[in-house]
Amino acid sequence: MSAFVHADETAVFPRELDRPYPFVERAEGVWLYGPGGERYLDAVGGGAMVSSLGAGVRELYEAARRQAARVSFLYNQQFTHEPQEALARRLVELAGGDFARVHFTTGGAEANETAVRLARAYHVERGDERRWRTVSQAQAYHGPTAVTLGLTGRRALTGAFSPYVVPQLYIPPATWRLDPTGADALAALDEILAAHGDEVAAFLCEPVSAAALPAYSPPDRFWEGLAERQKRHGFLVVFDEVVTGIGRTGSWFAFQDMPIVPDVVTTAKGLGAGYAPVGAVLCREHVYEAVASGSRVFDLGHTWDGAPLPTAVGLAVLDYLERHDLVERVRERGPVLHDELERALSGSSLVAEVRGRGFLLGVDYADPRDGRSFLDPALGVARKIDTEALARGLVVYSTQPTADGWAGDQTLLAPAFVSTDEELGEIVSRLAEAIAAVEQEVVRELRSASGAAVRG
Repeated sequence: MSAFVHADETAVFPRELDRPYPFVERAEGVWLYGPGGERYLDAVGGGAMVSSLGAGVRELYEAARRQAARVSFLYNQQFTHEPQEALARRLVELAGGDFARVHFTTGGAEANETAVRLARAYHVERGDERRWRTVSQAQAYHGPTAVTLGLTGRRALTGAFSPYVVPQLYIPPATWRLDPTGADALAALDEILAAHGDEVAAFLCEPVSAAALPAYSPPDRFWEGLAERQKRHGFLVVFDEVVTGIGRTGSWFAFQDMPIVPDVVTTAKGLGAGYAPVGAVLCREHVYEAVASGSRVFDLGHTWDGAPLPTAVGLAVLDYLERHDLVERVRERGPVLHDELERALSGSSLVAEVRGRGFLLGVDYADPRDGRSFLDPALGVARKIDTEALARGLVVYSTQPTADGWAGDQTLLAPAFVSTDEELGEIVSRLAEAIAAVEQEVVRELRSASGAAVRG
């Protein structure tokens, strides 16, 4: 077997036909192994911020085996069972406050779509059928379904699928380039509420962004302003914690370190930690009571929602996290990791910002000529970073959403919570080497194109 698989060598329909895919035959901890002895250090949770506990954790695959031996599947419209009941109890306890109920899904997109339906149901049950619109951040990603694509505000993603997508209402992200105080984002929200306030059912966003705007979070003033407007206008606040939930930012949920409490929270990736597909929608008591006091029905779902096998694995994940104090480790080690990464990249003319919380970090790149402007997409910096990192045995996730207008080339890091200090150091050093190599290439190209001096 080759170290890479190309589109013309497989029966799989790959996502990108011009991209060679590394072949992985096994994994151990945070290391991935290819058929020819290739060894990759996984710095991004299996590629999608999922494998928060690494590979080969015996307690987790044994939990799946034991549950499969009892009963692996039951349809939650007709049955319930102990793993589902116990996992729901644990999640509302971990969320705290008046979080009261959990609806399970098979993944993050399904959780976000369910949350949108729940926000709509909340208002309809209370007799306000006008409310159906969702406001979200323009530079975002909430899933690939027709509903969740409509929340992104990204033309580059919706593309040819736009006839199926229901566009929603968007505000710009309050990034350091565009709106460092959050005042412009709040003003944009005010304009939307002035025009559509009686139609707005929910404001939905990631408390700390992941793939679309790695490790970005608006300033506290924005969240405080959002809470004020929520109270004044009566819409729900929904947090997409598909990535940040279950310890990724150093608390069980990212909202627990913020000046706002959402009404609904979704989570998924870290709940199964790569051992089973399981997601969840958590809601506070007043949201549940709207349905309980009304129609008493919240219908529609997916076949595997809340099934015994994935929820049993979710319970085992929570047990493992608590037993090994891993959320606390992320909370304590995350700021140190951020500082180490920032120091390692401090001399790079390509790096504009290092940001993040816990074990969710982002590197934002800029044109070396001014240290601020987006790089020309034709330079392909994001792809070059990934390629250079992989050549050094490091798996990262880089993105180039420049066409959206809100962000440029960026790299995301989401290491496993079980990564040792030595492995975290390797992630930092290998990424710094990859960025330095790409920086040299980019500076050469810019000098050649302009003939002017370029930093680097």
